[in-house]
Amino acid sequence: MKIDYSKIPSPCYVIDEERFRGNLSLIKSVSDQSGAEIILAFKGFAMWGVFPILREYVSGAAASSLDEARLCFEDIGSPAHTYSPVYKENDFLPIVRYSSHITFNSINQYRKYASELRKYPGDISAGLRINPEFSEVSHGIYNPCSPGSRLGVTAAELGDGLPEGIEGLHFHVLFESDSFALEKVLDIVEARFGHLFPSLKWINMGGGHLMTKKGYDTDHLVKIIRRFREKSGLHVILEPGSAFAWETGELVSTVEDIVENSGIKTAIADISFTAHMPDCLEMPYKPKILGASDPVPGLPTYRIGGNSCLSGDVMGDWSFETELKPGDRLIFLDMIHYTMVKTSTFNGVHHPSIGLWTLDGKFRLLKEFGYEDYRNRLS
Repeated sequence: MKIDYSKIPSPCYVIDEERFRGNLSLIKSVSDQSGAEIILAFKGFAMWGVFPILREYVSGAAASSLDEARLCFEDIGSPAHTYSPVYKENDFLPIVRYSSHITFNSINQYRKYASELRKYPGDISAGLRINPEFSEVSHGIYNPCSPGSRLGVTAAELGDGLPEGIEGLHFHVLFESDSFALEKVLDIVEARFGHLFPSLKWINMGGGHLMTKKGYDTDHLVKIIRRFREKSGLHVILEPGSAFAWETGELVSTVEDIVENSGIKTAIADISFTAHMPDCLEMPYKPKILGASDPVPGLPTYRIGGNSCLSGDVMGDWSFETELKPGDRLIFLDMIHYTMVKTSTFNGVHHPSIGLWTLDGKFRLLKEFGYEDYRNRLS
């Protein structure tokens, strides 16, 4: 069902229930066919206002911190699969209360907390993150297998055996990848860590499985997971983040002013790239705007600027069919996964509202932000 953006307040992130349910149905189908447990990774999507919908399709989530583990326990209604590069002592006991699986980044961290885990026999399953020293991720800051990486234990460190009490292995080396990338990684993992499988119960294949992207070969994904399960005898866990909310919603904004300098027209909107779309600058990537295109000679062309005072709060040029003017709407596409979890209130700019476009064609405001949200982040 087409969203009527004129009914959406500006600025606002709006998720489309129909598209969201479509992604969830596909993910559940892959899980049912492959036998893998597929859970949501909060680091990519933590919009708890739609968790009642999510719970109809999946029953768990992956957490990377105490707060995420608590969110899973309280709002998903199940203990979290928790992994963190390091655990603080003050956080660890609460994490235990909120978790069913706890994965450690190093053998040292596991040994530090192993005695605590032994107090909860049968309640917590402990795992180690491994570094297979292979990844096809080309973005440097997203490659966990780059030389000198702080993430995961290599095969050489483990040698012939695992520390007593370890029941699972966890790797996360994909980024918006297809099933063929996973297949390559599995070949490496089996070659380097396969001798440890008989002493394990589960393996977590992390995130980056973009199974809801158009063209993704889900049949191949099901095939390789089934084959791996049959060969290894292990319970398989996947924890995608982007796949759950991929292309399910937009960021609605409004042009507030148009300025011109050195022949370049900039439309300044009521949103900020640095505060509201930081991943666009971090990666970087240029988002799509509804009804716009990359610059076309002869068409009205504008640079879109944010409403913060950062001079670099701009992102590329777009062409439009007609001249922009203050009051026009700019609809940034695919702004739900990762974008929302990285936002800030830099400069005190108001965070966009958050809403849901329901199956019956209505807008439901889930949350709006104001001064207290800005003030309460600092002291």
